[in-house]
Amino acid sequence: MDDTARGPTIATADIPRPSPSIGFGLTLVMAIACGVTVANIYYNQPMLGIMEATFPRQVAVTELVPTATQIGYALGLLLLVPLGDRIERRRLILVQIGALVLSLAATALAPDAWSLVAASVLVGVTSTVAQQIVPFAAELAAPSRRGAAVGTVMSGVLCGILFGRALGGGVGDHFGWRAMFWLGLLLAIVTGAVLAAVLPRNSPQTTASYGTLLKSLAILWREEPDLRLATAIQGCLFGSFSALWTILALQLDARYHLSAQVAGLFGVVGAVGVLFAPIAGKIADRRGPHAVIGLGSIIMLASWVVFGGWGAIAGLIVGVILLDFGEQGALVSNQHVIYALRPEARNRLNTIFMGGMFVGGAVGSAGASLAWQLAGWPAVCGFGGALVAVALGLHAWRRATPKPGSEAG
Repeated sequence: MDDTARGPTIATADIPRPSPSIGFGLTLVMAIACGVTVANIYYNQPMLGIMEATFPRQVAVTELVPTATQIGYALGLLLLVPLGDRIERRRLILVQIGALVLSLAATALAPDAWSLVAASVLVGVTSTVAQQIVPFAAELAAPSRRGAAVGTVMSGVLCGILFGRALGGGVGDHFGWRAMFWLGLLLAIVTGAVLAAVLPRNSPQTTASYGTLLKSLAILWREEPDLRLATAIQGCLFGSFSALWTILALQLDARYHLSAQVAGLFGVVGAVGVLFAPIAGKIADRRGPHAVIGLGSIIMLASWVVFGGWGAIAGLIVGVILLDFGEQGALVSNQHVIYALRPEARNRLNTIFMGGMFVGGAVGSAGASLAWQLAGWPAVCGFGGALVAVALGLHAWRRATPKPGSEAG
């Protein structure tokens, strides 16, 4: 393909590339930073009732807060993450964390519900700094260790997703919702200070204008079939993952008469799946990512069989661990696939991939809610399993029709 067709890669040939350099300590710091920053978009979910009590005359407006945060995150993926290919990543990450600190302060100080909604959008936008860190880890890692490095850093993202709700609910219950955002602000400041001390500088990957970067997203989607397939597969798998976490509290209450706080503790159980991310990355480095994607999908399908057939708390625990193991392994391996496509466009590839993944998550949550209303837990299990089956079908089709130059595995 000539340089004209590759709009996203213009003016990159003469830009020096950093030598791969990432050790365990730096990888761990980046993973923790991802968890701390991504958790900010989940704090408000368990605290929504407490927020509504603060603004009793604006309950309908306050109910928009979780949606506003997710919309902000989507906007950040689209508008900010591509900048990582053009702006020196260390500086961009630190500036975005600074903006996150200001957004959290605005949220904690919100005088009314509309101000809270506006500040929540900004929190969502700036929390996408986590998606600046992941491609940076992929760039710093040697190709033979890229899967392991991305797997470890993505463990932080999953921890933020799983623990964010539990932390928000606990702090909100005991100290109020404003205290949670002040705590989030403090955590963001500490994270920024640590990253300022340890992150290396890098050279921008392109000199293309901001408008060209945004236009190149469509070009990348059109020209990279592996990107389209990885995004579709992970969208289905994350939809299945989201289906479980959307309905779990309702099932615990309806079947076992357990509180929402117990549902939050299941997030701690689910975090066991974090352990699989570095392992999956190492397997992807040795055996190729496609084998791990298939294995992860099969494990997720098995989890829904356990959910549907093992009618006890123990079954839920085992199912949650399997679901998170499989989802995390497939996620790391799909990222392994996309980051190998165009090294100079990793942030833009991540924008497309993560955007598609979160769209899948939204579809999974909505579909699970509908399934629950129509036929309860069995329908949710069928829906979650069906999403995984679609992902497995797409994966099998990819393996059956290999593309010239595609990665074996």
